[in-house]
Amino acid sequence: MKIARDWNVPRSGVGYVTRFAVRRDVLDRYPVQEAGGRAHSEYWVPAEELDAFNAAIVGDIEIVQQFGGDAGEA
Repeated sequence: MKIARDWNVPRSGVGYVTRFAVRRDVLDRYPVQEAGGRAHSEYWVPAEELDAFNAAIVGDIEIVQQFGGDAGEA
């Protein structure tokens, strides 16, 4: 949530926290990297592989929280 709130809102005016599932066989191809400190980790997916990654999403993408935009500052 910190990245959406503290990084995305100042740069874009809004930040979203999302939740979704990805097939394990696809997800295991990508390394987990720190983003902004040890408490924040994320999968790094190369831009040229986004179509394959997106095709491996299972079910819906859920917006868990919104900062900025119509939600106001949280």
